[in-house]
Amino acid sequence: MSLSGLITALATPFKADGALDPDGWQRLLHLQLEGGVHGVVVAGSTGEAATLSDDEYDQLLRSAVNTVGGRVPVLAGTGQSGTAKTIEHTRRAAANGATHALVVTPPYVRPTQAGLIAHYRAVAEQGGLPVVLYNVPGRTGCDMLPETVATLAAHPGIVGIKEAVGDLGRVQALLALRSADFAVLSGDDGTAARSILSGMDGLVSVGSNVLPGAYRRMCALAAAGEREAAEAWDARLTPFHDFCGVEPNPIPVKALLQRIGIGHGLRLPLLSLSAAHHAAAEHLATDIGALEALSNH
Repeated sequence: MSLSGLITALATPFKADGALDPDGWQRLLHLQLEGGVHGVVVAGSTGEAATLSDDEYDQLLRSAVNTVGGRVPVLAGTGQSGTAKTIEHTRRAAANGATHALVVTPPYVRPTQAGLIAHYRAVAEQGGLPVVLYNVPGRTGCDMLPETVATLAAHPGIVGIKEAVGDLGRVQALLALRSADFAVLSGDDGTAARSILSGMDGLVSVGSNVLPGAYRRMCALAAAGEREAAEAWDARLTPFHDFCGVEPNPIPVKALLQRIGIGHGLRLPLLSLSAAHHAAAEHLATDIGALEALSNH
């Protein structure tokens, strides 16, 4: 399955007691499919993967694969701090039916660029799934440079990158690597319209958890080169881009999901949204229905 358009990095709904919320998960999946997304990510950082047991991971992924039913790619977050554990987790995702592994740069350990090349080659060759690289140095402490990506893009088992560094220089360097076999995806909602207008293949989004149709519309207009219309949608969504960054992800987006009836809170060490931001969450939640309706016109 090709990787392009809007891919939602799914949050994981929990019940009030902290257990998985299977009904909330189904509602979230159906919301995405009805909104026309082009893929979903299960158990990435937005999905609080670090707090999930192996059994919970299996349950979420199998459920997503069954619900999606082959209509769009299902990417599984599999990146760990060690290569052997990443390979093991990628094989687990493959056994549960994922179509791709989204593999973040190893958090905390800060490998060299040569270490990153060796790591990703091993995962691609031994994990059993096509690998999508994921670079988010603000979270991991590790920045995978474009020249490293260029080396990895030549590997047949490495099929794309989610890049959360949205500056123009980085975007242009990665766009030179795009091909029929290697997709370049934005991992930053706030710069995605600009990046897709410049030639990126799509967006892996946080805000689309609550606004799948609106973010899909923005991405589609940008991909079609309709700059004025894409920028207008980007402006409409800017309050959501900004709100999703007021506290560490996924705290803000889960506050919005709760206000539309999906899930209750997060797992430690993350706490629910601070009281100082509740009014903003309430205000934005009232706009969600209208924006989704408008996205279909």
